[in-house]
Amino acid sequence: MQVSVESVGNLERRMTFSLPAERLDTHIGGRLREIARTARIKGFRPGKVPTKVIEQRFGPQVRAEALDGLLRETFNNAVRENELQIAGNPRIEKNGESELDFIATFEVVPEFGDVDVAKLNVIRHVAEVADADIDQMVDNLRMQRRTFNVVERGAKDGDRVELETWSQAGDERLPAEGFEKGATLIGSGVMYPDIEKGLVGVAPGEEKVIAVEFPADWRVPQLAGKKVDVHVKVTEVSESVLPEVDREFIRSFGVKSGDVEQFRKDIRSNLERELKGALMGRLRREVGEQLIAAYSHLEMPPRLVEMEARSMVQQTAEQASRNGQQVQIPPNAHENFLDAARKRVLVGLLVGEVARRNELRLDPKRLNETMRLIASTYEEPEQVIELYRNDPQLMGGLQSRVMEEQVIDWIAERAQHTEQSLSFQEAIRN
Repeated sequence: MQVSVESVGNLERRMTFSLPAERLDTHIGGRLREIARTARIKGFRPGKVPTKVIEQRFGPQVRAEALDGLLRETFNNAVRENELQIAGNPRIEKNGESELDFIATFEVVPEFGDVDVAKLNVIRHVAEVADADIDQMVDNLRMQRRTFNVVERGAKDGDRVELETWSQAGDERLPAEGFEKGATLIGSGVMYPDIEKGLVGVAPGEEKVIAVEFPADWRVPQLAGKKVDVHVKVTEVSESVLPEVDREFIRSFGVKSGDVEQFRKDIRSNLERELKGALMGRLRREVGEQLIAAYSHLEMPPRLVEMEARSMVQQTAEQASRNGQQVQIPPNAHENFLDAARKRVLVGLLVGEVARRNELRLDPKRLNETMRLIASTYEEPEQVIELYRNDPQLMGGLQSRVMEEQVIDWIAERAQHTEQSLSFQEAIRN
């Protein structure tokens, strides 16, 4: 196999190579013979279909599959023989008219030199779930199941208030006629904070004018950055009624026994799972920041950075869409993400390099534990586990995540590190 590799940039390479014709013909012939033994074609007995018919019916598909498989195999062998560390996916195109000649363009991992993780200084946060955290979660669950009773008094913090509003911003009235109906839970932040505060003490049927100065980035353009008189009329006030933590309440959360101790035990397990994820997220950021500080002077593969930036744009747009926002992505939107993308690429490549140099391998036990941990959050855990095992893409993503966590732990253990204690609430904050 003849292969030539040339540099077309600091980190970009162009590889010219050809597929071995004999290997391709051998593979195609063997596959067609396999098909001939079992193919069922009308007018022929199984195993007696003429070779020419098999070739006409299955030849193009078999040839395409063989070409694709041999192309990947040949390229991967050439990469190993030339001791190349590829960053990202290659772009492979035909070289001329021949179906056997190709040109692959790709980027390579930069030369990191001596990667001495012992020089890093890492803060490792630790935290525990306390009884007070379980109490807080029980209160949160009660809040989720609260009901509301209409009252005839001034509104208080925590009350639900239904109201009619209109605003005067200079000479402009919004809406131009009439009013808008709405509702808010005082203290929830559904409405602008100054408006919610202004509703405290206002009883049903009462009206009030609340002076508000909206920020420049306020979601209503006509009010953004302006001093506005918001006219409100409260039409109804309802106070919240929290349910008792009794057997019926506990059973509604899947604890069939209705036992309060089992309920608290389940809550503790859920909080500990959340805490474990939060602490790993903090450690990932901490190690990442240290790696960025130590190796930020190195050039990263430009095409890989751009792809990461475009991916970040797409993720941001999808999140906005899930929040009910309409998003239009300009063609150059990724340019605002290039710096963050470069850091992500740097950390990802360094983590991979540390794993390669130290021959770190995915721990099947850790993978299984993580999969079962994820599955435990669903009503049918075994079905979720089966889903992961039968979906290569889903399992591949999980394997990458677990491998990254393994390497992050490995780096943190060998770096100079100090422990910093946090409360549960502090730990789970971003």
